[in-house]
Amino acid sequence: MPTDQRRLDLYVRLESLGAALKPMRDTGAAMRYTLRAAREFFRADAGCAAWLPHGEPAARVTFSLPAGAPWDEALLAAFIRETHPRVPGGFLLAPVRRRGRSWGALALSRSAPFQKGDGRALCKLAVALTEAIERIDRERIIDVRSRIDRKIMEELRPKDLLYQILHGLRSLTRYDHSSALLILDAAEPALRLEAEQIAWHKGKSARIGARVALSPEGLALLARGEIFGFDRVEGRWRAWLGAEPEALSPLLDGPAGAVEPGAPAGAVLLAALVARGTAIGALRIASRHPRSFGPYEAELLDGFRSEAAIAIHNVHRSLSLQERILEAERKHAMADLARGVSHDVNNALGSALPLVQQMLSDLKEGRLDAAELVQDLAQVQESLQLCRRIFGGMLAFARHAGQGPSGIDLARAVRGTLAILQDGLDRRGVRVVLEVPEGLPALAGGQSDIERILFNLINNAREAMPSGGRLSVRARSHGSGVEIVVEDTGHGIPPADLPRIQEPFFTTKAEGSGLGLSICRSLVWQMNGDMAIESEVGRGTRVRLLIPRARPGRSAEEGA
Repeated sequence: MPTDQRRLDLYVRLESLGAALKPMRDTGAAMRYTLRAAREFFRADAGCAAWLPHGEPAARVTFSLPAGAPWDEALLAAFIRETHPRVPGGFLLAPVRRRGRSWGALALSRSAPFQKGDGRALCKLAVALTEAIERIDRERIIDVRSRIDRKIMEELRPKDLLYQILHGLRSLTRYDHSSALLILDAAEPALRLEAEQIAWHKGKSARIGARVALSPEGLALLARGEIFGFDRVEGRWRAWLGAEPEALSPLLDGPAGAVEPGAPAGAVLLAALVARGTAIGALRIASRHPRSFGPYEAELLDGFRSEAAIAIHNVHRSLSLQERILEAERKHAMADLARGVSHDVNNALGSALPLVQQMLSDLKEGRLDAAELVQDLAQVQESLQLCRRIFGGMLAFARHAGQGPSGIDLARAVRGTLAILQDGLDRRGVRVVLEVPEGLPALAGGQSDIERILFNLINNAREAMPSGGRLSVRARSHGSGVEIVVEDTGHGIPPADLPRIQEPFFTTKAEGSGLGLSICRSLVWQMNGDMAIESEVGRGTRVRLLIPRARPGRSAEEGA
């Protein structure tokens, strides 16, 4: 038994350790401080703090005093797994718990034997560390949820909010496979993958937009609004929380035909998202190794369901609003387009009509001259071809507006847009510089989407240069997509207006709708792309788009 003095020393040490750990916000710092305190109190030659990652045979020594001291990582792993290994003399081990289960260990060694009761004393220090880690984890959960709540209040664009939730789950659970948010399609029994984070790479998931079909039994399970937990054991899913896996297996294995590279999931937690008694989606986190998740993670995931449901509600509301705005903008664009080309059509017909009248008169009076007739007919033909080109472009613009995503041929989109606007640009003295090579990769989205974006941007540039200037349209491969730049030398945008120009209905034009740039932004977001605008009064405006490539299996010609 320890002496009374030693017992008192231990209580003093525990008191000072608790006070020192209380303000700490970092698990690593808490482990380091506790290890130093334990080594000093027990006068150990060496000490280490270790933890055991899921699925790995050996523990990881996070801190060692002195640095580089040798440790039996297999022994540490066996102790953390609570298999009661034989501990050699001169060693002390104490468990550190986290998230409701054995997670790590404090280890000390010295050449002189430890006193009787030192093992229990080290366990008391480990309990103080466990309590500190649990407090840090709780505070981190509160911080993450507060951050997401602030983003909701800031009305962050819906897709960004979805990824804020997934990023928060990643920071709290440290899953090593993936997390995903799926939204139920009301038109069919399937969920659409709306957002996904893959643990082993930083790029965007290639599976966004993929669909997961569910049976009526699977949909009924989601409607129950529960948390489901599964482990893959000997190649088959086994339930440890909630229903058996058969009806939900499509959600556990992921979208068919769109598999991310990497190891398959070994553990999955699935939270059904319900609003007013109806399933609206699912929140999923996955680990590579079975038994990676337990009641702690299930409770944590349950705590994020309200934020996920709000995010999905915002997605639906945003899509509904976008559809109404898109329809309004399409009608306005067609009216604006008609106004824009009416002058060109009127000029073309106005120049052809007198020539036709003159030819009729010459024919009646027998004064036809073959050379003049050929010249006049050539001019009439040119005028009619101009009208045909303009109306053909307008019809294509209207026809494409109803098409869904099919993959984008950028060069064709630029040619089609300029076919409509070229004469208006020429009339204003705007010189067009094109650097859009053929053979660029097909882009995500529909052909009509990029045509509407280009029409709005080029039309804005044209209106910004009433007395002429230069319009540049450039494109190049950039990372996993294509960079598109539309740049003019027009009058520019005042600094005070620049932050607002992408807001719906904000306009500086007398007859503008204020929807053009807002629509461009929405369409780019739907493609999972980005749009940035730079402008300087008197020097012009530069709009830069980054559009990701189409997923494999899509071609630019599908549905075109």
